[in-house]
Amino acid sequence: MVAVALAAGAIAGCASTHDYLIAQGYPPAFADGYQHGCNSGHQAAGAISGNFHKDVPRYLRETQYATGWDDGFRQCQAMQESSERQAWHEERQDEHEEAWQREKDRAWGKAMHTP
Repeated sequence: MVAVALAAGAIAGCASTHDYLIAQGYPPAFADGYQHGCNSGHQAAGAISGNFHKDVPRYLRETQYATGWDDGFRQCQAMQESSERQAWHEERQDEHEEAWQREKDRAWGKAMHTP
């Protein structure tokens, strides 16, 4: 449910995820936790930027913060991993196309020079 809300928020493009969640009626503690969890999820999945952040005392005492943190972490970690997998597959596809083009050019050159 939050993923759908965030997709709509990303389309809007103007507000941060935190602000968007607040505007959608999520409690501030949930939005805070989601933002912290999302940053942490990106970082855990290997993003170069971002930092791991978890307000542990708040996580332990505020259910809404903890739920937001867990949701943000899982969703953003999965999005980061998916993005990296997609980029890796695109690189491999480009390499295969380049190899095919080189082989085609080599075969064409050989055919043109064969008596």
